[in-house]
Amino acid sequence: MVTVDGTTLTLDDLRRVAFERAPCELAPEARSGVVEGRRQVERTLESGQVVYGINTGFGDLARKTIPTEQTEELQTRLLRSHAAGVGEPLPEPVVRAMLVLRANALAGGHSGVRIELLELILELLNRNLLPVVPSRGSVGASGDLAPLAHLALPLIGEGKVLEDGQERPAAEALRRAGLSAVRLAAKEGLALINGTQASSALAAVALFEARRLVRIADLTGALSTEAVRGADTPFDARLHGARPHAGQRASAANLWKLLAGSEIRESHREDDPRIQDPYSFRCMPQVHGAVRDVLEDAGARLAVEINSVTDNPLVFADSDAILAGGNFHGQPIAFASDFMAIGLCEIASICERRIEKLNQSAFSGLPAFLSPDPGLNSGMMIAQITAAALLAESRVLGHPASIDSVPTSADKEDHVSMSMGAGLKLQDVVRNVRQILAIELLCAAQGVDLLRPLRSSARLERLHADFRKIVPKLEADRELAGDMAAAERFLASEVDAHLDGLG
Repeated sequence: MVTVDGTTLTLDDLRRVAFERAPCELAPEARSGVVEGRRQVERTLESGQVVYGINTGFGDLARKTIPTEQTEELQTRLLRSHAAGVGEPLPEPVVRAMLVLRANALAGGHSGVRIELLELILELLNRNLLPVVPSRGSVGASGDLAPLAHLALPLIGEGKVLEDGQERPAAEALRRAGLSAVRLAAKEGLALINGTQASSALAAVALFEARRLVRIADLTGALSTEAVRGADTPFDARLHGARPHAGQRASAANLWKLLAGSEIRESHREDDPRIQDPYSFRCMPQVHGAVRDVLEDAGARLAVEINSVTDNPLVFADSDAILAGGNFHGQPIAFASDFMAIGLCEIASICERRIEKLNQSAFSGLPAFLSPDPGLNSGMMIAQITAAALLAESRVLGHPASIDSVPTSADKEDHVSMSMGAGLKLQDVVRNVRQILAIELLCAAQGVDLLRPLRSSARLERLHADFRKIVPKLEADRELAGDMAAAERFLASEVDAHLDGLG
C-alpha cells in the first residue's frame, strides 16, 4: 500500500503504482489539512472577497467576477472547455502516475478541495479505471491544462476511461463500479487542472527505464569489448579513483566485474597490437557514467516535484490566506526531461560506434559484417545502418524543448515551459536507445560466437547463453528485423537477472 500525504511520496512508490498497480490510500494525518484548506475557501466565498479561480474567470478572463450561485458551474465548464487534447492516448503507466501525483498534490492541503474528491481519484486508481488522456495539448504552463482536464472529467461522470482494456464512457464505468460522480464545488476544477502532473509522470516513467538502460549499456558494452578483444585496463578502479565522479566509478566497476575471468581477454593480454582501444570502448565509464549522473540529477528534481503543490491559487489556512502565484510552471521538469534526453542520446551515440567497430573487420579482426561467410552474405551490415538511423532521429529529438516558448491565453501566459513536449519526445528517445542497445547485443553476441572456442567471463557467458535461447547465431543471411525485435524484447523484459549485482 502506498500512502498519499502530499510530502513523502518516493520515486519508488511512484514506480510501484505506475507499473505494479500498487494500491494507494490517503494518510489519516493529511485529512485535517485538506479539511482546513476547504474551510478557508468557503470562508472566502462567504466574505464576498474576489479571489482568482474561486469567483473569477480564468487566465485573461480573471477580471470577470462570477456570482456566488454560478461558482460551481464555473468549475464544471472549466473542465469541459480545457479538455482540448489531441493525439494518441498516454500509456497506462503514465496515467496511473498522473492520478497518484494529482492526489498527492491535493493531499498537501493547499488546494482547497473536499476529501471526497481526493478519495474518488484514489478509487479510480485502485480499481484501474484509467481516464483516457490525449497526449498532445499542453505547453507546460499554466500547468498541463488539457491532459489534466481529460484526467479529471471522469470524476464528474464525463469523458472516457479504460476498463479492462476497453474505452468506455466514464459514467457507465463508474456506475458498474458502484461509484458516484461528484459535483464540483468552488475552486475544485481549477485545483484539478493546474499543475505539472502530466509532465512529471512522463519524466518519471522515462527515468525508471533510463536507469535500466545505462546499466544495460555497461552489459552490452562489456560483451562488445570481448568480441573485439578489447582491453580491460581502462576500467581499473585506480584510474577512476583519480577522477571520482560517482557515475563514472559505478560504470567502471560494472565493466571490470563483467569482464573478470575472461579467457578471451587472457588470450591477447601479452600481445595486444592496438596499444589503446578507440574511445567508444576505452571511455565507456566516462560517457556512461556522465549519463548516470545526469539521471541522478533529474531524479533529484523529480523527487521534489512529486511532493509539490503546483496549482493556483494556493490556500494557507494557518495564515488565513489564499495566494496567487506560478507554481504550475513546468520549467524544472522541462529541463529535467531535456537533460535526460540529451544524456541518453550520448548512450545511443557511443553504442552505435561500438556496433560499427564490431562490423569493421579491419579493426575487429572478425569476418566482415560478422558473417561467417561474407560476400555471399551481408551479415550485420544493415543492422548498423538501422542503429545509425535511430541515432540520427534521437539527435533531432535531443534538441531541447525547454528553450522554446509560444505565448498563450491572450499573452497573459507569455512564457511557457514546453515541459510536456520535452517529456513526450523523451519517451521516443528511450525507445530508440533500447533498440540500439538491442542491436549492439545482437552484434556482440555474434562476435563472441566467431571467437570460439575461446570463452568469455562466467557472467557474460550466461548472458550469451540466455540470449541465444531467443536469437540463434547468424550462420547465413536471414531477415534481421525479427532478430532485432526479439533482442529488444529481451532487453525490455528478460535481461534484469543479468543486471543483478551491477551498480
